[in-house]
Amino acid sequence: MAFYMFRLSSGDVAGFKLLFSLAIIYGMLSMVVYYVTHMKFITPLGIDAPLDQFSEARAIEHIRVLAHEIDGRQEGRQGLHDAAKYIKTQLEMLKDRSGSNVRIEIEENIVNGSFNMMFLGHSLSLGYRNHTNIVMRVSSLESKDTDPSILLNGHYDSPPGSPGAGDCGSCVASILEVARLTIDSGWVPPKPLIFLFNGAEELFMLGSHGFITTHKWVDTIGAFINLEASGTGGLDFVCQSGPGSWPSLVYAESALHPMGNSAAQDIFALVPGDTDYRMFATDFGNIPGLDIIFLHGGYFYHTSTDSVERLLPGSIQARGVNLFNLVKAFTNSPNLKNAHERRLDKESGGKSDDDEQPMFFDYVSWFLIYYSRKQGMVFHSLPVAIFLLVPFFMRSSKYGLLCSFVALFDNIKGILFHVIGVIFGVMFPAVFSIMRLLFSGHSMNWFAHPYLAYMMFVPCSLAGMLFPRIYWNYFPLSQAGYFVKSSKQELIDESRFWGVFGLYALISMVYFSFGLSGGFLTLSLAALMIPAWIFFHLSVKYYGRESLRSAACFVVPSLPLLLHSVYFSGFLAQFLIEKMGMMGSLPPPHGYFVPDVIVAATVGILTGVCVGPILPVTGHWLARSSIMQFLLHASVIAMALSSQFFPYSMDAPKRVILQHTVVTADGGQIDDISYDISVLDSNALPFLFKHAPQVANQLNIDSHFSFHTANQSYRESWMAIYPLSDLFSRSLKFPSNKDEISNNYEYFPHISTTKKQTTSVDGSRRVYLEFSLGSLKEVWVTVLNITGPISGWSFANSTLPAPEIVKGAPPSYICRLSGVAKENWTFWLETNSPGDIRIEVGVVEQYLMESMKQLKDSFPKWVDVIAFSSFLSTYII
Repeated sequence: MAFYMFRLSSGDVAGFKLLFSLAIIYGMLSMVVYYVTHMKFITPLGIDAPLDQFSEARAIEHIRVLAHEIDGRQEGRQGLHDAAKYIKTQLEMLKDRSGSNVRIEIEENIVNGSFNMMFLGHSLSLGYRNHTNIVMRVSSLESKDTDPSILLNGHYDSPPGSPGAGDCGSCVASILEVARLTIDSGWVPPKPLIFLFNGAEELFMLGSHGFITTHKWVDTIGAFINLEASGTGGLDFVCQSGPGSWPSLVYAESALHPMGNSAAQDIFALVPGDTDYRMFATDFGNIPGLDIIFLHGGYFYHTSTDSVERLLPGSIQARGVNLFNLVKAFTNSPNLKNAHERRLDKESGGKSDDDEQPMFFDYVSWFLIYYSRKQGMVFHSLPVAIFLLVPFFMRSSKYGLLCSFVALFDNIKGILFHVIGVIFGVMFPAVFSIMRLLFSGHSMNWFAHPYLAYMMFVPCSLAGMLFPRIYWNYFPLSQAGYFVKSSKQELIDESRFWGVFGLYALISMVYFSFGLSGGFLTLSLAALMIPAWIFFHLSVKYYGRESLRSAACFVVPSLPLLLHSVYFSGFLAQFLIEKMGMMGSLPPPHGYFVPDVIVAATVGILTGVCVGPILPVTGHWLARSSIMQFLLHASVIAMALSSQFFPYSMDAPKRVILQHTVVTADGGQIDDISYDISVLDSNALPFLFKHAPQVANQLNIDSHFSFHTANQSYRESWMAIYPLSDLFSRSLKFPSNKDEISNNYEYFPHISTTKKQTTSVDGSRRVYLEFSLGSLKEVWVTVLNITGPISGWSFANSTLPAPEIVKGAPPSYICRLSGVAKENWTFWLETNSPGDIRIEVGVVEQYLMESMKQLKDSFPKWVDVIAFSSFLSTYII
């Protein structure tokens, strides 16, 4: 039997040797990245660690109390008050054992307020009352009340249904341990430290707003550090910094385990969420500071699985060590100034870097490279200058100016071909992902198994990048006629190399020119390609251009560059995959494909980042039809295997929103009641019912169930959690029993008029209203959707937010209310036009009926259910 189809030429054999060698190299680099991003290089200190050192174990004891011994730290529940009491008790214990050389002040602040803001692209008004902040100020006996201080902020509330060990019990615990370390180490801070534990971040940063707009110490704050968590550990990433460049410079100089890069600030606005950093640095405070966030473990973020057991060992230890060093550095910074001093500097026209965004990035958490915007102008312009001048330096003296321009043209042609390769490198995996879904029963197979994404999409992405290189010889070089003694392959290699270098240089320069801060990646790629090219040229003299040793002499000097590329890409890919489970569901048929296409395209782009710098040389061996076929077959096999994997697990749960919807009238009558269910990813409810038959049985769904004939749950049914409801599509509703609700609640939320409406001289009408929460037990938030010709209201200093416009409907104004009190909410609405005012009310109640608990418990372990009740009512004024 003949196996001629498997016979390989010597060139094919060399290509496969190189391919497998590169696979081993990238595998080893990936192991290093895994080691770093999962904090394997950090040794957590135990509960008996010396008192003058930060201890992760001591911090975890605080988290254990907050997340598990206290039952629920959500607004409206007793657990939130218990958490505030626990934190205050811990601070008072520190005060009792502090030395006589420090002054400690502890306050429990009740904050109230109202303001307008943009959130997730929507204009909202927020009103709040009786939220609790716990504040401690530590200062030396010699300090003055006006001395600039450093603020450390973390929130102790958690979202509904989540124990909040990571978000943000880990933040509170870290700050408590830093406070303890400050006292027990005997360190007397040269500038005052303010420790803020705010109790209402999950309700759109209300606790920090209350502090920054009302507290007596606000004007003394010279810098702040905001701790946050979008997961359960891993890299404690600096995601935002400013205003000004000096906070990130202090971080660069002081962090023992630096983690972060300035590119995060460029893309932060694209992430569906926000942090208290916004209140302190941009919207209200204009205070210089840092936003430091746990980013790994996003599977558990805002779920019932955000527990102590899910915390990544070493993460809190690294955070604490960095944080204490950072606090010390801030207290000694000459840039630390209170609000009055910053105002004087601005008014005097003195030197200010408030508009300057620095560039910085960490190298696998070993060190951090930082440079200012002025330095960046030089750094980001230099590679472009090199690209433009190299042809003239290499050609003009010997072959003339015309040859130099021809060489530059060939290098530009090299840019074009690499761009085409990158485009194919993104298109191939995107197309493959669509083809897989056409033959697969469900999407997102890679969600619980991220390695599947790499197995499926990296080979076909590499094949796409190599595709145009196979046809390179069909495009004759313009300068070939000038070099009789030079081989054509040598000229092609040069054009390939300088084309890739030029592309990275141009991207870096364009990125910088637009005022963005992420061009450091392509800048570092371009910078580190130069020494590798020099080593390659030297090796060619000894081994020849066709020897794999010459390729090795290019790849080995590139290893530091490749390690950083794999580190950046691996971190970004993992973050994206974890977040795809909560990015929302889009309407079919296209919505089904979106997550897989996004992940495939992203893997394609990141493959280009990791492999692109070495392709100018290695592409000579890899761009062979046999290798192309091997890579494409490998992707097909990986896709076939991936279809055997289930998308979810207990370690990567599917998110389901379960709402007990109660539509009421007149504060005591139930008009309708239902169970409304939605999901937060592309595998829609039919997928859930198919793989969770016990849920289908609980909802009386039979084998003849059809999504198209089922009762749809429309947008209005989810108004109580607006604007988060925009993440849902194709929700369903199922019947529920009224008796259970009627037996548990005597009164329902309702709006009534408090006094007779008034009419002013100009004809405007003012209506005075009162809102009661009825006999609800654990209210989290209330949403008012007010539609009609209103011209003013009593919220947000009588300022209306921008209206929400739905096609064909009058403008609506949204207000979110939160906070428990004995008194009802009172407010007024004003209109200067005829016509009715329509008020829709949605109230989130966290107390669950027994039937809801049973339904929630029927879901399998690979599903995380956020369950609550919503009381909806409508009024015409």
